[in-house]
Amino acid sequence: MTLQSSRSDKILVVDDSPDNVFLIKTILEEEGYTISTAENGISALAQLQASPCDLVLLDLMMPGMDGYEVTKHIRGDMKLSQYIPILLITAHDAPNVAHGLDLGADDFIRKPVTVDELLARVRSLLRLKHSMDERDEIARQREDFVSRLTHDLRTPLVAADRMLMLFQQGALGALSPQMQEVIAIMARSNINLLSMVNTLLEVYRFEAGRKTLALQPVNLAQLLEEVAGELTPLAQDKKLSLNLELAEELKTNTVIGDRLELHRLFTNLIGNAIKFTDSGSVTIRLTSQTQVAKNSEYQFFSGKSNFPDYIRIEIADTGPGIPPEEQTTIFERFRQGSHKSSGSGLGLYLARRIVEAHQGIILVNSELGKGSKFIVLLPQKT
Repeated sequence: MTLQSSRSDKILVVDDSPDNVFLIKTILEEEGYTISTAENGISALAQLQASPCDLVLLDLMMPGMDGYEVTKHIRGDMKLSQYIPILLITAHDAPNVAHGLDLGADDFIRKPVTVDELLARVRSLLRLKHSMDERDEIARQREDFVSRLTHDLRTPLVAADRMLMLFQQGALGALSPQMQEVIAIMARSNINLLSMVNTLLEVYRFEAGRKTLALQPVNLAQLLEEVAGELTPLAQDKKLSLNLELAEELKTNTVIGDRLELHRLFTNLIGNAIKFTDSGSVTIRLTSQTQVAKNSEYQFFSGKSNFPDYIRIEIADTGPGIPPEEQTTIFERFRQGSHKSSGSGLGLYLARRIVEAHQGIILVNSELGKGSKFIVLLPQKT
């Protein structure tokens, strides 16, 4: 799909000089563009808020709100659904055009304008506009496709899960040992695939801005005990010790969060620790961040050396560890690790999105051959 430049493009001309407005309007209308005008910055912003255009031609020097301020508002404060290029119009002796470009303008032209130069710059910026619109439309279509696909995939996977469960329970007749083994493998594979589809759907919801958190006070100690209890059978199957260390003074403390999303977060992190650990233990610790405020592992977070209002949740394992080069990108999407059991590369990305949605911090501290620690810091309820 290619969006071609259209002479029906809407252009807003902002200038306090009626003569300048008349000249530019005449030139552009002769080329077939639809022109609207504004004599000052406030009027221009009001028009953009009511009806966005495809390009803004903006005079820099205007009384009241100048072109710099208008540019700043368009790029910063206004919640526009699409990108609008800005072409600055300035006198030959006007200084600091670069400042307007730094604020987000795309190009500039000096007065008195010539027909050829004006039209060339307008066409150039409209090509930019159409290119960005095309990119956004492709992204939107891709996101909608992913959403529909994941929804459509969940239905047969859930149905298959129920049928396999009936087979395992003997509801459809006795199974030979060989058949029981085959059905068990099929059930595990189906559960893994359903988990991947669910993760992809949650990632899409976050990225599309369609995720709404149901915030409420959450007791983290109770939540961690619940998740640990659910995952204990997985640890027992691998003969791993699953340890839960909860600071006594924090057993009644709460954070404001979405309990379902936090449950998903810690199920992901603890499940990963079990998955990638072949021997030894997985330990879940809940502590007050003030007890570890001077730990050097936090020095690279925005220059902060302590987080006195945060609760720290640590998931430590005795697995093989994570190479240093992978640690820097481990929370990015589709970043698969080098471990043989690495999955889709979406689990830790989703974990990061959940933590950030709760105004928290997540990081990893790992050394090859000595295991890994995933640390989540969540603000305490005040």
